Amino acid sequence: MDPAGVSTEMALLSDILAAYSFITENPERAALYFVSGVCIGLVLTLLALVLKVSCRTDCKQSPREKPPRAQESDSDSTDSDDDSDTTSDLSARRHRRFERTLNMNVFTSAEELERAQRLEERERIIREIWMNGQPDIPGTRSLNRYY
Repeated sequence: MDPAGVSTEMALLSDILAAYSFITENPERAALYFVSGVCIGLVLTLLALVLKVSCRTDCKQSPREKPPRAQESDSDSTDSDDDSDTTSDLSARRHRRFERTLNMNVFTSAEELERAQRLEERERIIREIWMNGQPDIPGTRSLNRYY
């Protein structure tokens, strides 16, 4: 074996022994570091998923957008106009996407839609019963009587 390979193996072995001794001396701190690392990983994963979902339609280049410019030496005023057009296009696309999600039927069958409506009606009735069943203590202002 060459000496460089031996030194890296010894360094790895030394690091493993140092980690083991740290964990045995400070188990609470090691557990805290582990849980913190897991939580940070979950937050970063959630952030990546949110960015992926939110940018999925915004980042795609649609074929109906403006064609590339033929001349590269336009004036600064037209560049600023193009920037405002792209921001308005972006906001218009977001607005259209929001309207599509509002109008989109998320239920695949009429049975599912009916079941969801019945469940929603049950929840509303239970909420009303709970609100009306609360005792109205004199001298306190309760919002229950307004529901």
